[in-house]
Amino acid sequence: MHKFAAQKKTKPSYKINKMKRTFYSAITLLIGVALFATSCSSKLTPLKQSNFSVTPSPLETKGNDIPVTVSGTFPEKWFKKNAIVTITPVLRYGGNNEVKGLPYSYQGENIAGNRTVISNKNGGNFTMNFKLPFTEEMLASELYMTFDAKVKKKNAKLPDVKVADGVLATSTIASVNNTDPSVADDGFQRIIKEAKNANIHFLIQRADLRPSQVNNSDMRAWKDRVAKAFNDPKQNLNIEISAYASPDGGLSLNERLAEQREKNTSVYLEKELKSKNIDTEINARYTAEDWEGFSELIEQSDLPDKDLILRVLSMYPDAETREREIKNISLVYGEIAETILPQLRRSRITANIEIIGKSDAEIMDAWRTKPADLTVEELLYASTLTTDEKVQENIYQYATVHFPQDYRGWNNIGTMFYRNGNFEKARQSFMRAAQVAPNAPEVNMNQALLAIKDGNNDKAKELLGKSSGAAGLEGAMGLLYLMEGDYNKAVNAYGDSKTNNAALSQILTNDYAKATETLKSIQNPDATTAYLQAIVGARTNDFNSVLSSLRSAISQDGNLAKRALYDLEFYKYRTNNDFINLIR
Repeated sequence: MHKFAAQKKTKPSYKINKMKRTFYSAITLLIGVALFATSCSSKLTPLKQSNFSVTPSPLETKGNDIPVTVSGTFPEKWFKKNAIVTITPVLRYGGNNEVKGLPYSYQGENIAGNRTVISNKNGGNFTMNFKLPFTEEMLASELYMTFDAKVKKKNAKLPDVKVADGVLATSTIASVNNTDPSVADDGFQRIIKEAKNANIHFLIQRADLRPSQVNNSDMRAWKDRVAKAFNDPKQNLNIEISAYASPDGGLSLNERLAEQREKNTSVYLEKELKSKNIDTEINARYTAEDWEGFSELIEQSDLPDKDLILRVLSMYPDAETREREIKNISLVYGEIAETILPQLRRSRITANIEIIGKSDAEIMDAWRTKPADLTVEELLYASTLTTDEKVQENIYQYATVHFPQDYRGWNNIGTMFYRNGNFEKARQSFMRAAQVAPNAPEVNMNQALLAIKDGNNDKAKELLGKSSGAAGLEGAMGLLYLMEGDYNKAVNAYGDSKTNNAALSQILTNDYAKATETLKSIQNPDATTAYLQAIVGARTNDFNSVLSSLRSAISQDGNLAKRALYDLEFYKYRTNNDFINLIR
């Protein structure tokens, strides 16, 4: 009985153990399923191209940069609460080359940090703004969004997403190479006019010439200058006499005085000139009351009531009224009578001299045989009399050596280096010119062009602000606006200029008729001119113009064939056999 009883007790124990194993297995399975579900939910699924939009589309340069805006969407339930995702735009081109844009970072709701938070439940929109530097190889390129993602501390691999193809780079045709530097003008004048003056003063109400007046140092210097001019075959001479009475006293008396002073002065001068064998024309006149001279002397004076006197002169045209009103200003009339009126009782004699400069032939002959005989103005003028660049450079070199404190020699030789593409030598020359004349407008403009070339637009603006009056300033301003992407301002700056850059600004503002007119009017068209004409043809659907213009451009510069192959301006012709045969 006891043995049987013992056996009966062991059966329930076996069933309980079996139930426990089954229970634990179920628990383990549930935990595994939960862990598996958690593991699966930690993954980030790949994003698609449809999650992104790009502006502009296609990508387009502004100046020499590619400004890009990428808008994107993280779908609902996509962004994990413990995730961090950094998106970096990458432009890939030319095989293995790439350039990266500004990265943007985002985080889930359970992450501490200052990144943009994205909701797991609702997802979220985002915008990325960045700028990429352009090189010509980027005409054929692809823009990708690349990802660096983590969920908790575990990396999450996400594939790159391509969002754009190619770059429209028409604005990059703008170049300092297409902008003329500013040449400082010479001051050469074929005929230089000179007026040598002297005054003979008279006592009040007298017309006789006093020895102290006709034999003083001023009159002796005047007579010497007249003799020199008359005896120089390269100088022309004539003489004027203007006799005056001061505006005090009666008009009839003053008229007789002025007339007699003119007559006495004329007789004296004719005698003096005859004694020196000087035969020249003398023109004489007299003015009864010299109100004009009176007004000038009052203006130049420091009289306390000079403004009041000037008002009287402007208010009363009648001579007698003027004199009466001025005498009523009793505080100053005594000083006027003592200091102003005696200066107006005079004969002014003027020697009008024309100095005839060297002829063009004489200047160039002097340059070849004896350049030391040339003034700096004649030297700089000589550079305009030849188209031989070597001769021009030699003239400027000579000017910098013999007139080193004249900035124009340094500036102008710098413009020659600039035009020949030797920008470093141009920079050195402009810097030397700036040391001599830091405020010279031409120098500042030329340095601004080099600043634009260096990509330093802020420095260029500063320099152009000091370039007022420089020849070609509109071209430099237009170039700066092109580089900044402000095409309307560029159009206004260029005005009616007939240059490649001016035409480009019109193309970029869609004024194709004006651009065509500008391109046809360019004095020395080049490969760039023809290429711009091809772009106008493409934009106006004139395929014949595209072909003929590209043919001309490529014949002058073979590198333009490769550009045309990838240029999005000609994208619609890439399957056209005539186009393909031309550029290949």
